Amino acid sequence: MTIKRSARRRTLRFEGWIAGLGTSSGTRVVLGHWQRSPFGAFSDVMLERADGERLLLAPTRETANFIGATYVFDAVEVVPVRVGVAADTWTVTAGSLDLRFVAGRRGAVGLLLRAVPAALARRPAWSALTDGPARLLLPGVRTRGSAGAGRREWYGARDLRPVRLLSASYEGADLGAPAPVDPPVRFGFGSVPRKPALTRVTTTVVLGPG
Repeated sequence: MTIKRSARRRTLRFEGWIAGLGTSSGTRVVLGHWQRSPFGAFSDVMLERADGERLLLAPTRETANFIGATYVFDAVEVVPVRVGVAADTWTVTAGSLDLRFVAGRRGAVGLLLRAVPAALARRPAWSALTDGPARLLLPGVRTRGSAGAGRREWYGARDLRPVRLLSASYEGADLGAPAPVDPPVRFGFGSVPRKPALTRVTTTVVLGPG
């Protein structure tokens, strides 16, 4: 019986970047910029406000349904999500959110992650091996865990850069100066680094049986 259930499981991979950003207003933002995925290239934004409300901004109903089944949100909006990257500057518009940030020079951890081969980053066993060190070096971060709908996830990081400059507004209100991602975001089993950062990552999602 266990063998039959396992045979029905599907493995999906997403390759791109995750930016975890905090603001002095208390709003925290997580941008996913996926260059390769089962849904093609797309970007999405997860936003947690100071009062704890968790919002997903996704570009299509299909991506909204998938992400909404994997993580936990209080509201979901299907809106255009546009990301522009010019050198180190990222510009994001997603519904009522306008965001701009600049990635800084990578440190020792980023240099080490740059040496991880893409094929290795895709392996769940590698993500399981790095879960302990990630928790130690980047409190709140986990590289494997359980998601919604009986899904399992693994994150294989391949780069890490700090975010030095940030400006953002939501529904016309300035979100304030850059700040730590504190408290940690509560969309899934782990958060992003406390210090605002941009991470290159391969995410592996194994769907539940059914």
